[in-house]
Amino acid sequence: MNFFPVHVPGGFPLLEWVTARSVWVAMGFGLGLFASGASQAADAPAGVAPHNVVIDVSPVPEIRQPSTLQSGWQRGAFMEVFVRAYKDSNGDGVGDLKGLTQQLDYLKDLGVKGIWLMPITASADGDHGYATTDFRAIEPAYGTLEDFDELLRQAHARGIGVIMDYVINHSARTHPLFASAQTGPASPFYDWFVWEKETPAGWDIWGKNPWTSTPQGNYFGTFGPHMPDFNFRNPAVLAYHQSSLRFWLNRGLDGYRLDAVPHLVENSAKDWNDQPESRRLTGELTALITAYPRRHVVCEATANPQVYAASDICGSAFAFGLERNIVKAAKGDKKAIRAVADYFTTAPQTMATFVGNHDIFAGARLWDQLRGNRAQYKLAAASYLLQPGTPFIYYGEEVGMAGLVSLPGDEPLRAPMSWSADSQRGGFTTGNPFRPVAPNVARYNVAAQLADPHSLLSFYKSMLSLRNTLPSLASGSYDAPKVQGRVMAYRRTLGAETTLVVTNYGKKSAIMRLDQLAAGAQFVPVFPNGGKAVAANAQGALNVRLPAQSVRVYALKT
Repeated sequence: MNFFPVHVPGGFPLLEWVTARSVWVAMGFGLGLFASGASQAADAPAGVAPHNVVIDVSPVPEIRQPSTLQSGWQRGAFMEVFVRAYKDSNGDGVGDLKGLTQQLDYLKDLGVKGIWLMPITASADGDHGYATTDFRAIEPAYGTLEDFDELLRQAHARGIGVIMDYVINHSARTHPLFASAQTGPASPFYDWFVWEKETPAGWDIWGKNPWTSTPQGNYFGTFGPHMPDFNFRNPAVLAYHQSSLRFWLNRGLDGYRLDAVPHLVENSAKDWNDQPESRRLTGELTALITAYPRRHVVCEATANPQVYAASDICGSAFAFGLERNIVKAAKGDKKAIRAVADYFTTAPQTMATFVGNHDIFAGARLWDQLRGNRAQYKLAAASYLLQPGTPFIYYGEEVGMAGLVSLPGDEPLRAPMSWSADSQRGGFTTGNPFRPVAPNVARYNVAAQLADPHSLLSFYKSMLSLRNTLPSLASGSYDAPKVQGRVMAYRRTLGAETTLVVTNYGKKSAIMRLDQLAAGAQFVPVFPNGGKAVAANAQGALNVRLPAQSVRVYALKT
């Protein structure tokens, strides 16, 4: 056993014991137990009181849990959930895991097949969760590991998979391991982070210097001094994160959204983004995760998302850039309509599509981008829910939640979920919500829209029902995309099933002429229901008439 007496910056006394199993960080002033995973106070070395801080860095072996989910579940739609803002079960004004579990029937009825949980691990930020303080512990405001296990059980019973954010690039500055590293090179964890003795020059990441000077050297933080980057040139760091990934997979987690993976390794002030080493590391992490049966991985890789969607790197990545063209297309922009039609002629069909998420750089809430135009809203939804890719719906998008435009940064995107018309609580909590509810909650909420067959919620349910009942829409090929004026058409085929999708983004009715079909081929309308079948002529041509700003979906009659 090694013994390292050190001092935390700010004067807190710190003693560390490094064993083969875990790291014990004993901090003064009664900070309480900070346990992760299976670590318990009873494991402490002699003389360590049970209220001491514990961070587990021990190896976690692979224990593969069989999946109860159907094969291909990940090709259905996901719901991105900010647990803090989704549903509060105990009236403290903060959403929690039990609250989410209570709403699983709603998600099943909507047609969702997967849930992406924004960070639920312990964090220092008190909000978004990306400043992690323990990679193997649940954020206390969200509940317990038992609550997490129950969420998995209940979601799986409904055929819904659950993936979670894993913030691999960095920790919080207040993470006990970094607190130790800040004491200087004598710390066993100094080299777990990126340090330079002399102040590096010439660095600029998004207009800011990523280096922070301290008496012990300069440390690197891609996203700011409050979130120092891990040093992935140190094999111990990679091994720790691999074990932490296995910790959750062993409990039955269905996969991960890997955060900011192009930033794992920086080589210089010029070569800092999307380096070959970052791609290789991401591939290794993906291989570990997918070795578990039916697990899913999606990566946040803004630099080159289609590259990261390759099977040897991540397998799926968010289609950054497509979302802006979808919004523009919904407004009738001809160039954007063409871009949307052409996207999947070259992009992998494993791309993760979306029209908004928790980051303001990806755009405001869809409601705000379209200024409440419901017709355009439905066009945007249909555009990504019916094309190839795995669609990710941002919580509240399905009912038209507006953003909190008066708040700074990303906060406008993260209001409590609009469950009811209550102007103060929105059905989110019985207490005082941690953040104001959406300004349009009175009309655009779940309770009101469930009773309206023409609501946005009903439209989303219809689109997801098509995707869930027509395998060609979930997994089929993408064929013959065509743009004529402001009308876009394409076909999706899987085996003997072919689906034809035609969308009129224009404000006037239009006729779309389709060619190269089988002579006399008949297409039966599946959305909206009740229309007449259409048939190609002897030359394989077909004219489809569309009302203004409308979507028509047909199934080939066999």
